[in-house]
Order: sequence, then structure tokens, then C-alpha cells
Amino acid sequence: MNDTCSMDLRIELDHLKQNDLLRELRTFGIIDAVRLDYQGRTVLNFASNDYLGLSKDARVINAAVRALESYGTGSGASRLVSGSLIIHAELEERIAAFKRKERAVAFPTGYMANVGIINALFSKGDQLIIDKLSHASIIDACAMSQAEVRVFPHKNYKRLREILKRTSSFKKRCIITDSVFSMDGDCADLRELIEIKHDHGAILMIDEAHATGVFGTFGRGLAEEQGVEDEIDICMGTLSKALGGLGGYIAGDNDLIRFMHNKARSFIYTTALSPATCAGIIAAIDIIEEDISLRQTLWNNVKMVQDYLKDIIGINVGSQSPIIPVIVGESTAALELSDRMLERGFFMPAVRYPTVPRKSARLRISLSAAHTENDIRRMLNALGEEYSKIIG
Repeated sequence: MNDTCSMDLRIELDHLKQNDLLRELRTFGIIDAVRLDYQGRTVLNFASNDYLGLSKDARVINAAVRALESYGTGSGASRLVSGSLIIHAELEERIAAFKRKERAVAFPTGYMANVGIINALFSKGDQLIIDKLSHASIIDACAMSQAEVRVFPHKNYKRLREILKRTSSFKKRCIITDSVFSMDGDCADLRELIEIKHDHGAILMIDEAHATGVFGTFGRGLAEEQGVEDEIDICMGTLSKALGGLGGYIAGDNDLIRFMHNKARSFIYTTALSPATCAGIIAAIDIIEEDISLRQTLWNNVKMVQDYLKDIIGINVGSQSPIIPVIVGESTAALELSDRMLERGFFMPAVRYPTVPRKSARLRISLSAAHTENDIRRMLNALGEEYSKIIG
């Protein structure tokens, strides 16, 4: 890299540091689903999306080991060459049945799933209308698509209707939203979105990344919880959160999935998921459908934290999920609170701009069924003490 470019990078990095926006990697060892080894000491992890602790579940691990012994470490090629293995078909059939859709297709990451489907389906002459707080992968995919992109204020469905009323000349129009929003932990109103899509002849796509495995009687997601599974045109989600693995999926009708096989570049031009990952996810889905106790424990943990924050610290949490933000405001204060919590043995990193709006920096508490009541009480006592020192 030439000197001019290197200098520009250093200037930008210095600017980020001066504004408390510089991000640095921390390296951990994993002890179990909620405990990390950090610089020789054990810290409780309140930053993982492993909502049910399934990444460390013996049933999931054993399934992955069996596949590893049978298939080896990798699939060796993209799905359209020689990488489409029996285990991939089994995984996609399991996802489709789980999500109550005709078919599904798996991608190596959730990011690739959103980029793949949005760019395959929509282009110049189409319109994408997205919630302002949709995941970065949705925002990036829309920007790549060359479709017209409109953004409505978070969950402001009146504004969404106004946008749709004023624009009707597009070939295809699609409303895209997270079902559970990753930074505030609140939920979309899918029933109202379905009414809007019918009123205006639009397509509805939802990202169930943080809902799959967590919401619904059988853990199928927010669409199940709100009783609208049959009305969702395109269902996307990840395999890396409550399912404890890696990857993303699109679930929909047969023609949609066949179209993805032919047009989704992030599916066509990448090596397939490892067989061990596929087997572990299949086992995780089986557990989620058959064992409601993990979700019950998770939601008990959520209620414990919400009640404490409201009754002891005085924070009314708007979260409706295991994602619970403790908004501090300035980046400097959020970083200090995060550092103090880490010193006391609790890892919950500060989330700052541009991930969240300026002056809304926060600690993002992410809960798991693997957290014990004692884990949570210890964390909350420390958080209450440190929060009062910084915020007053």
C-alpha cells in the first residue's frame, strides 16, 4: 500500500479513536455456552446470540461429530458443482418443514442470504421499502440491487402506507423488515404489515434471525407467534443464533427457491456449508421443536432482567425479546460502563455509532437459556452499582 493511502487510513483511525468509535477485537477462549476465558480469567458472556445454548449442547455436538466422521471437514465445492451433498438436502428439507414452507435454501451466512435474495429478485424498475432499523445486511443488499430504495421510520406503518400510496408504477414492490430488531430488541407488527401488503399489492419479506428458535409455541419465529406464517412471502433467517451453528436460509415456495438456485450469486459462487454444520443444525431444530423447556428458561431470564431494570434502576425497557439494551447515551460513558463490567467479570460490549444512532450508545444485554439465575443476579447487582456511578 502506498504512503498516501496508509496516511489516509491512519488519519481515519485516529479520528475514530478520538471520538470513542474505534473498534478493536478481543480474543476469548470458550469454556461453555455462557463462560469465556479472557486473559486467564473466567467472565460471563452477556453478548452472545446463542439464545438456547445449543452451540454447546451434547446432542448437537454429537450429530456434528458423526457427520464430520462420515463426510470430512468440508463440502469441497459450490452447490451447483459437486458440493450439494445429501446432508444439505436433509437440512433444507428440515428447515422448510420447520418454517411451514414448500422449500428452503441454505447459505453459508445470514448476510449472504439477504444479499443473495434481494439482488436476485429486485433490480432497476422495482421498489424496496425497508424499516429504518433493518439489519445492515438488508441495507447493503438493497443498495446493491439498483432498485429504488425507500426507508420508513422505525415501525411507523402510517408512513409506510404513505410511501406505497404515492408509488404504484414499479414492476415489483417489496416491504422488508426484521421481525425482531437486533439493537432495541423490539418486534415488528406482522399483522399490520400483512394488511398493508395486501392493500398495495406488495411482497413482504421478513428477517427472522433473532426470532427463530425463540418465539412461537414450537420456536418457529415471530410469524408463528403472531399467527401469520402463511402470509409471509419470503422468510429469511440465520442458523447461527438460537440454532447454534452457522449460515442463513431463505424459505418460501418452490419457484422462489428454484429461482435462487439460478440467480442468487452469493449461493452460486461460494463453497457449500460444511456437513458437520448442517448435521448440528438439524439436531438443533429437532431439539427446539421437541423441548419447550429451553425457551421457558430463556423467557424467565428475560423477565428477571426486565423487572430489575425497571424496578431497581428505573429503566423502562422497550425490548420484547432476549435482546435488552441499556442505553447510556455518549460513547465515552458506554465504553466506561462496559470496561467496568468486564473488570467485574461480565462481558457486555458497548454498542456505538454507526451501529446505533449518535447519542444512543448502549450496553446490549443478550440473554441465554444457559444463564443461571445466579449468573443473572450477580450481573444485575454489578450493573446497578456501576450504572449509578456513571449515570448518577
